[in-house]
Amino acid sequence: MDLRVIPLPSYGAEDVVVATGGPYEGRVLTGTEDGTIWWIDPVSSGIGKVAGTGGRPLGLELMPDGRLLVCDARLGLLAVGPGGEVETLVDTVGGHRMRFCNNAAVARDGTIYFSDSSTVHPIDRWKAEVVELTRTGRLLRRTPDGEVTVLVDGLAFANGVALAADESFVVVAETAARRLMRYRVGTGTTEIFQDDLPGYPDNISTGSDGLIWVTVASPRDPVVEWLQRGPLWLRRQVTRIPAKLQPAPKRTVRVQAYGNDGLVKRDLSLATERFHMVTGVREHAGQVWLGSLHEPAVAVLTNSGG
Repeated sequence: MDLRVIPLPSYGAEDVVVATGGPYEGRVLTGTEDGTIWWIDPVSSGIGKVAGTGGRPLGLELMPDGRLLVCDARLGLLAVGPGGEVETLVDTVGGHRMRFCNNAAVARDGTIYFSDSSTVHPIDRWKAEVVELTRTGRLLRRTPDGEVTVLVDGLAFANGVALAADESFVVVAETAARRLMRYRVGTGTTEIFQDDLPGYPDNISTGSDGLIWVTVASPRDPVVEWLQRGPLWLRRQVTRIPAKLQPAPKRTVRVQAYGNDGLVKRDLSLATERFHMVTGVREHAGQVWLGSLHEPAVAVLTNSGG
């Protein structure tokens, strides 16, 4: 596999999306920790600013009307127009402000499925959410007329969201539980899509190949899982010690792709010092674009067949 890294002016290019139409056609889009949404020319590696949200953009998707959907961890679900104008679509659920809007998938009719990672911890305390295992994450739906419904709650750090190519089901990643859950659109039932992943899943997306691509942000950590089984007072104490002493993500580049049967079809892993902690993935026309919560760059994997 060949890895090309494209630097950005800001850190934390957490997710990536490849525009196949509208004002951003042919460009790769990402958002960084300073609130900026960037476009990237995949050929020249040129970059430019799309907009600023004033918050912390995470998951990105394209909407049927040509706007860019942004899951902003601090501000909620936003839509960005071609001139950079920002509209808030959802910032409260049931009368309470969203705590940690994270990732989304958009149906052809404009229905949005999106995750709220926790009702306890905001993005700045994402490590606490993993260790404390509050199980307050949610999968939500916003219809085109603006109605918001909680579809699934009690999730262990609800994170990436992907809609099957035929739109019959939605998959949501539970980062803290190392698993993927499936919500069936027709029946409203839920089931485990894949359990016991080799690491902690972050953003997920449906590729142009019809597969559901999943980031493995960090390998399984036995210390974290031991802490998760401990008493709540211990878990809380661990998340209050200095950050350098807390369990930390391992340096790795790994993504997997799953079929509708829940089985692994692709497993790409790369040892490199040039990029790490993959939190966003987008397969498009045989290339695999990567985002990272901890890098001032995006990356792309090519010649990654097999």
